[in-house]
Amino acid sequence: MTDSAAAAPAIELVGIRKSFGRVAANRGVDLAVAPGCIHGLVGENGAGKSTLMNILYGVYQPDGGEIRRNGAPVRIASTRDAIAQGIGMVHQHFMLAEPLTVLENVMLGAEGAAWLGTARTRARTRLAHLAAEYGLALALDRPVASLTLGEKQRAEILRALYREADLLILDEPTAVLAPQEADALFRVLVALKSQGKSIILISHRLREVLSVTDAVTVMRQGSVVARLATAAADEDRLAELMVGRKVARRLARSAAARGAPLLEIAGLALRDAAGRERLHDIGFTLHRGEILGIAGIAGNGQSELMQALAGLHPIAAGSVRLGGAELVAGGRLPSPRRLRALGVAHAPEDRDGMGLVASFAAFESTLLGQQRDAALGRGPWLDRRRILGFCRFCLDSFAVSPADPTRATGLFSGGNRQKLVLARELAKDPDLLLVGQPSRGVDIGAIEFIHRRLLALRDSGTAILLVSADLDEVLALADRILVMAGGRITGALARDEADERRLGLMMAGIAA
Repeated sequence: MTDSAAAAPAIELVGIRKSFGRVAANRGVDLAVAPGCIHGLVGENGAGKSTLMNILYGVYQPDGGEIRRNGAPVRIASTRDAIAQGIGMVHQHFMLAEPLTVLENVMLGAEGAAWLGTARTRARTRLAHLAAEYGLALALDRPVASLTLGEKQRAEILRALYREADLLILDEPTAVLAPQEADALFRVLVALKSQGKSIILISHRLREVLSVTDAVTVMRQGSVVARLATAAADEDRLAELMVGRKVARRLARSAAARGAPLLEIAGLALRDAAGRERLHDIGFTLHRGEILGIAGIAGNGQSELMQALAGLHPIAAGSVRLGGAELVAGGRLPSPRRLRALGVAHAPEDRDGMGLVASFAAFESTLLGQQRDAALGRGPWLDRRRILGFCRFCLDSFAVSPADPTRATGLFSGGNRQKLVLARELAKDPDLLLVGQPSRGVDIGAIEFIHRRLLALRDSGTAILLVSADLDEVLALADRILVMAGGRITGALARDEADERRLGLMMAGIAA
């Protein structure tokens, strides 16, 4: 290998252009990642980061520009081409077959032998070596459905390494992880880097980017606006480069003007379809004009609690009172339609699976749950003009971009889809808002916007039940904090008693 080849970037994107209709996602983007480097890629939602990485991974084809691998031009026409080039990608939403085991997921499409038994033996041996080398130990025969989110992520990384990837793309890898799981992931990334592998890290969590990367590229509106060594950056500078203005990373806020109790829960229990207990003896009171935060590692009952309170899941026992009136009858709460009529709004944590329909136009997604609203129809018929007007109001009130009611929902960036859900749910000024992971995968400018709206809603007298795995978010918004582990409430703190370390330990089941 010549000196020039040895010095070449592990991957270089030159002048990459990509448009979707009239929307230019990438405008002549240049990006170079050095060998054995962790390279951060940051920017607002819709800045073009995911499009650029999907081009690198062969999901999209660029309209122009060139990709160079170790100094040589390459054409990546498919994900198979990317894998052949030693490129692996761990998506924000894991791409695993839940019923299959870890071993079966890793082998899928890369069996490497005519006989499955032989392939299985070889894969098991190689995975044991990879797991030991990089600290990625997993029980290979466990079904993926039984894994924690952190374990699923390790499975994704193992799968990429099994395919001999030496360039890894990680898209928002800590969005669903507790602090301890994120720390474990970063130890893995440092181990990969020490073995000469290159990593592109997409993240909105700037503190994490600064703690683990060597260099950072900042994108805004489809273009690169800065390239800098991480040592020369700080959170404020990166945030301003991303958004184009100064950003308040922690909003000034007044104390809650707590009103009368609105939501009163006692002895709430819930079992899943297999009869396993998911919630046990849950009890708390939420007041008007208050944000009650629930912190916990994903999979500890928070999702089931929110779904039950939204009328989506039957309960096994317990009482739920809204404004003093008992809601539970026959083992479940009223239907989502009835709860909406009672002033309850629900912004689910899974915006794509439960909050929107990707193939629907934006105006159709804003209609979800509003179909029987008299303001959107004429008699028994829906009125398209009024629905379009309601959608434009939602788009404008939450600064969703592009502000096109006819655009397919799935073509909006993740952060803009999140704002679309929140705009729809807040449009009717609810008495109670159930909101899950409001800033998951959302850029720092959009987080500031969303937090301002939630605090304003609280100040107007709405009671807000907030579930978030992001402790910064819980600390920024909540007036009181409950911690859940194993389907139980394991701790309660006033806002001024809480900090990230104490909450993180409580979430892991360690007394703080």
